[in-house]
Amino acid sequence: MNAHLSSLMDKEVSRKEFLGMSGLAIASILGLGTIVKLTTGRSLTSHPQLSSTGYGASAYGGFKR
Repeated sequence: MNAHLSSLMDKEVSRKEFLGMSGLAIASILGLGTIVKLTTGRSLTSHPQLSSTGYGASAYGGFKR
């Protein structure tokens, strides 16, 4: 594996090729995160989601019944 990494690092690329490969790597990482969220059914953050948001979602000005 070390030989493969070494040959990859020694390869000369143009700026356009480098940006293309970097963009592909970032898109792959973001896509992997989305796939993990979809398969596990939960988000990677610890913030709970409200079941309903918007006007009337809170008990502003009184108690909800």
